[in-house]
Amino acid sequence: MTQTIITRRTALITGAAAAACAAALPVPARAQGVAPTPTMRGGANNYLPGAPIVERIGGGGFLMTGTVRRAGDGAPLSGARIQIWAHTTEGHERDPHSHGATLTDATGAFRLEMPQIVPAFGQPHGHLAYDSGGYKTVFLRPVMSSARDKTLAAHFVLEPV
Repeated sequence: MTQTIITRRTALITGAAAAACAAALPVPARAQGVAPTPTMRGGANNYLPGAPIVERIGGGGFLMTGTVRRAGDGAPLSGARIQIWAHTTEGHERDPHSHGATLTDATGAFRLEMPQIVPAFGQPHGHLAYDSGGYKTVFLRPVMSSARDKTLAAHFVLEPV
């Protein structure tokens, strides 16, 4: 059995190497606040102001989900009105019956069932808007990874007006 003897010199060299390795590790950035979500290009296409709050758009079968938080501290916003519309198996995104709105719950989450989204202009995508005042209007246009997806999520971080 071999015995390792640690001398002062070995301890100093080992300690210096450990300190150098630790210095090379990335340091997490300090929180500077949660940045607001910018409006997406094409997000406002076929927007209909004042779409009604609904339990479901059409026959359902597809689920749109997401969250709404406040810029800066990231606090969830309850009661935020989110309008959703898309080109679906039941209508075009310009059709009033393809639009509906929902409100966020106490955790800032929302969900709305709607017909299956189908590709428009080659991409399956949805449209969402926060447009109810108190915060700047934001339009989102998230694209699905596949036309076979049954859910799509979008997340808003809103900046006070």
